[in-house]
Amino acid sequence: MAAPLRRWGWPLARLGIGGRLVALHILILCVLTALLTGIEVHHLSGQARSQLGERALTASRLVARFPAVIAAAQRGQPDPALNTLVNELRRQIGADYIVVGERRGLRLAHPNPEQLGKPMEGGDNAGPLSGQEIISVARGSLGLAVRGKVPVRAGREVVGVVSTGFLMPQVRTLTRQALAALVPWFVLALALGSLGAVLIARQLRREILGLEPEQIASLVQEHQAVLSALGEGVLALGASGEITLASAQADAALGLSGQRPLLSQVWPAAARLPAARRHNHEVPLGDFSMLVNTEPLPGGGQVLTFRERGAALRLAEELTQVKSLVEVLRAQGHEYANHLHVISGLLHLGHFGEARRLLSEQIEADADFRELTRELQVPRVAALLFGQRGRAQELGVSFSVEPQSALSPRWERHAGALVTILGNLIQNAFEALSGQAGEVVLSIGEDPDGLQIEVQDSGPGVTAAMQPSVFGRGVSSKGEGRGHGLANVRARVEDLGGAVRVFRRGSTTVFQVSLPPLETP
Repeated sequence: MAAPLRRWGWPLARLGIGGRLVALHILILCVLTALLTGIEVHHLSGQARSQLGERALTASRLVARFPAVIAAAQRGQPDPALNTLVNELRRQIGADYIVVGERRGLRLAHPNPEQLGKPMEGGDNAGPLSGQEIISVARGSLGLAVRGKVPVRAGREVVGVVSTGFLMPQVRTLTRQALAALVPWFVLALALGSLGAVLIARQLRREILGLEPEQIASLVQEHQAVLSALGEGVLALGASGEITLASAQADAALGLSGQRPLLSQVWPAAARLPAARRHNHEVPLGDFSMLVNTEPLPGGGQVLTFRERGAALRLAEELTQVKSLVEVLRAQGHEYANHLHVISGLLHLGHFGEARRLLSEQIEADADFRELTRELQVPRVAALLFGQRGRAQELGVSFSVEPQSALSPRWERHAGALVTILGNLIQNAFEALSGQAGEVVLSIGEDPDGLQIEVQDSGPGVTAAMQPSVFGRGVSSKGEGRGHGLANVRARVEDLGGAVRVFRRGSTTVFQVSLPPLETP
């Protein structure tokens, strides 16, 4: 509605909702008043004609009984004395004219003496001359008028006709007087209606948070666009658990087909969640596991968003890889910058032999580590380990790979998952040392049972109380916002059909991952 108003430039479009309600009320009231006025004018005009017609008929009866009128009608000749008498009666009655005619319709009395002897006009004498009394509206020599006509009788014989008339201006005057009496009521109705419209508009504005209709329409369109753009499923629930709104993704996942049933009918596991704020709560949906977030609403009900856990893990995996790459670049940059500063200082001081020896040591160390990872034939895994070696040097931690470690290129198809598993386990081992000198050892090997990975560190280890839940999401001894790394490890291992566990081996803590053998593609 608003767009067409603006397109045509109607002034109503520039008003707020309160102004529009008042203007619309006034418009409707004026239209109804005009309609009712037309009906009332028609009614009052008819009533005025009827009343004036009865007055005219009564006056004509009175005049028709005068002996002088009967005698003049019998003679059939104009009589000045009769004309004077009739006009005097007209003034007393208040009529616009009284005309007396003989049986042929010639005027014997008339307000205008020049009309005496001339035929009466209007064409409505047939009834009175046949003995009938009539009320008619006809145009005569003085104009359109309401007439009352009666026959003039001499005994039983009709010898003439008397016509008393009230011109239409008198009818209009009576109508205007009647309408004038309605004006105060119209003004009162307009004032009360406008006040009511203003009060309703104020209440409505409070209920719609002070927004105008165009703003509400725009918000609804933006709301629908945002829901369509979201990659997650979104549900809005009423206080009774009924679905009041669903995004396209939620509609498809739950098979709603545009229906809005109770949540318990389509997803009982989610319906059992209490209306409290929670994040990344795992809830089964058919053959899938969903990560559900809930947010309670002030008036009851809640908003529920969910996404498939596998998709969330893939995103976490990508973020882990990016984070690992950033850490690799930062650590290597920091380490090489330190070496360059030392070499530069040795060269400035003239210690060329010492500078040469330092370069040789660095090259040999890189070559040794490269040799250790030569059998790890998944490039992303090897790159990750080189980066973690630089990170370990920065932290002052010894990081090594068991000499017999090997990884066949067949595992390239799961390189992303392996990077997530290894990156989180090695990072967890570094953090377990709490910045103190220690050792982290990685072992990767394949056997007929599949792939075995071990990450051991010389840190204090996991407490007995925490071991059963150490792989749970949000479980951490490092404070709020932590406890997602090991949960991601467990999720990726389970996705590959494997298992992960933690135990103590002497003075070291060991995280062991076992993955089943790959199927031949």
